[in-house]
Amino acid sequence: MMKGKKRERIQNPEPFLLMEDDDETISKAASKKRNKAPKKHQQRQELISSKMSSKILKEAFLQQKELQDEANAENPNNIVFPEDPKTQVSDDDNDIDDDVDNFAGFSDNVSQYGGNEEEIDEGEAKLLEAFFSNDAQPQRTLADIIVERIKQKDQVSTGLSAGTQPVPKLDDSVIEIYKSVGEIFKKYTAGKLPLAFKSIPAKQHWEELLYLTEPDNWSPNAMYQATRILASNMSSKKVERFYKFVLLPRIRKDIRNNKKLHFALYQTLKKAVYKPAAFNKGILFPLCESRTCNLREAVIIGSILQKVSIPPLHSSLALMKLSEMEYGGTTSYFIKLLVEKKYALPYRVIDAMVAHFMRFCEDSRDMPVIWHQSLLAFMQRYKHELTKEQKDDINYLVKKQRHKMVTPEILRELNNSRNRGEKEDDLMSISSPMSVINKTIDEDRFDIPEVPMEED
Repeated sequence: MMKGKKRERIQNPEPFLLMEDDDETISKAASKKRNKAPKKHQQRQELISSKMSSKILKEAFLQQKELQDEANAENPNNIVFPEDPKTQVSDDDNDIDDDVDNFAGFSDNVSQYGGNEEEIDEGEAKLLEAFFSNDAQPQRTLADIIVERIKQKDQVSTGLSAGTQPVPKLDDSVIEIYKSVGEIFKKYTAGKLPLAFKSIPAKQHWEELLYLTEPDNWSPNAMYQATRILASNMSSKKVERFYKFVLLPRIRKDIRNNKKLHFALYQTLKKAVYKPAAFNKGILFPLCESRTCNLREAVIIGSILQKVSIPPLHSSLALMKLSEMEYGGTTSYFIKLLVEKKYALPYRVIDAMVAHFMRFCEDSRDMPVIWHQSLLAFMQRYKHELTKEQKDDINYLVKKQRHKMVTPEILRELNNSRNRGEKEDDLMSISSPMSVINKTIDEDRFDIPEVPMEED
């Protein structure tokens, strides 16, 4: 009887075990086909009760909370206004991307970026100084603009002149909030940002609020985060003012003090190019118009133009504007970089470029090598888009401004090119006018010559 009962237990197991045994037999059959033994976790599956799973989840949450408390204790600067709800960080901010709050900062191992130091020739830099402006005024900042507005308000007792906006009278609580935001941005390295700063793009007098945070004292990582938020939430004209009066002075100051550019500030410049119109009007054009841009600044900022893609329309407008403004030494370097992007330029831009180079026909100064290189790059890329009169003008130009190594290359590109509007076939007919026309040979397919065969 006992043996029979044992057989019954084996033959009639519980339903759950039946399913397990069936799964086990199926896995064994499949393993035979694969010639591979089943893994241990596939042989038997055990369910965990709901009480046990809840205990495990509670322990996991407790451990996670302990780790978070330890991290907050080590980094007290990441705690943002725990007492004031107006300045607390919002977790459900739909206007800003989630990765803004998940910013992990930049490593100190790549804290500085200095561009290609080998390209900065001291002799070339001294030669470029001849084109610097001696009466150049110091660059204006956001603080200068706000101070001027305050003075205008004090001078005008009743009413304001046309085109000026009144300086808003801010509450003391708002002033304290944004000053405390500035204190956080001085030491900011990573983590979430105050909600008060995220609301600046929606404010009408955003410049005054930004001035209260003291942008001159921001950390490089804070400048990167601020550029990401403002560039993605404000119009191109507003972002242009931020680039011109906040970002550009900070970039030039960092390069002047450290002879290099902080990596976070370099990434900030790359992020700024995603508003190309604001980048050109707020950074590139003011830098060239100041006529104080040295070669180191040109190499570092110019590397941004090399690495980041710029729309052809904005690149064409930048070339036209650079060719029309007063020459400032390193302007030729930016022209060369934009030309080497090989965009299809309108004829109006090409004509402006030719007029730019022709201004130096009667210039008594020795032009730097970068000027000759920019002319060579222009001839290499757009030699087929020049008219015959423009080529004659450039031939006259290179006789006045010569370089022993670059000028022969310019002449070679100039002489081996077709004129504007001509096709490649026209150039071939000009180079070989004595063309020979060969008639087709008439063949008779029935007139086959005899072929001698070897005898067996």
